[in-house]
Amino acid sequence: MAARFLTIDYDTPLILPPNLRDWVPADHLAHFILDAVEEMDLRRVKVNDRGTGSPQYPPRLLLALLLYGYATGVFSSRRLEQASHDSVPVRLICGDTHPDHDTICTFRRENQALLQETFVRVLELAQALKFLQVGQITVAGDGTKVLAHASKHSAVSYEHAGKKPSNNWIWKSKHCWPKPSRRTARRCKTG
Repeated sequence: MAARFLTIDYDTPLILPPNLRDWVPADHLAHFILDAVEEMDLRRVKVNDRGTGSPQYPPRLLLALLLYGYATGVFSSRRLEQASHDSVPVRLICGDTHPDHDTICTFRRENQALLQETFVRVLELAQALKFLQVGQITVAGDGTKVLAHASKHSAVSYEHAGKKPSNNWIWKSKHCWPKPSRRTARRCKTG
């Protein structure tokens, strides 16, 4: 028997707003993910070919849901299921349906290699289209690495940086070091 899938219609008119795509802004990540997944070849996807049980969710829907979850930092299938009820962009991706967490988890487990490959393709597409960010992921095409020292202990305000050091500070080659405590002084050599 052939696999059966639920029919998902993203353009079904509703009361308010009249179209699912009108729920989120035109430049939202959800639209980008839907368009990117629509262009992908999903012949290798593993589905229930027995044709038994309830109709399945289309592989494109589950793939788009997982890619959107990865891009926004939501990895749990239970949280993705809850987001299909709560989150408007996820509701758009799911076509106002609500996949069960077990369905999401099974799809992820059976299609792990496909997920990795398509996620890389989505990032490459974002790079080609000059997107700077896909969800919480910054896309840098030139391989730039930026070192940062932004801990709450090393960050100071502009006014504090301009102050002269007190007696508790030791000047050492243009850097201001805190005066070591007695215990630390035994281990550190201070000039």
